[in-house]
Amino acid sequence: MPTIDNFQAKRIDGTDVSLADYKNKVLLIVNTASACGFTPQFTGLEKLHQSYESQGLVVLGFPCNQFGAQDRGSNDEIGAFCQKNYGVSFAMMSKINVNGCNAHPLYQWLCKEAPGLLGSKAIKWNFTKFLVGKDGRVISRYAPQDTPSKIEKDILQALAA
Repeated sequence: MPTIDNFQAKRIDGTDVSLADYKNKVLLIVNTASACGFTPQFTGLEKLHQSYESQGLVVLGFPCNQFGAQDRGSNDEIGAFCQKNYGVSFAMMSKINVNGCNAHPLYQWLCKEAPGLLGSKAIKWNFTKFLVGKDGRVISRYAPQDTPSKIEKDILQALAA
């Protein structure tokens, strides 16, 4: 049965990363966008990263332009925007698709493991979040309107497990 360890991704600078590198860590995986009403959530995501990285939390942002064309920039432009406007120091990955036939394999797996409302496998909008436990399995899926502070309690439970 697959776990997060079975997947690869690219950092925003284009370098490859095996998600197995995050073994025994808690991951918060988020599809992001630079021009969305939820974009200010970068502040809360950065706060979680700063507060809990030393305890084993890894925040991974995956830019996506599939919702209202709200992340049109290049990977370099997206990275610069996130750092300049929100002080993002957590790992930003290369832009991907999260839905459809070209969806990144990681997102295909995440959506299968944690369907959305009414069993939907699709991502509905930017800033959908997935919490993955130290065992590499999906704990929960959160809607875009679920702020980082709202899910902090679940993160703390996952870190304590």
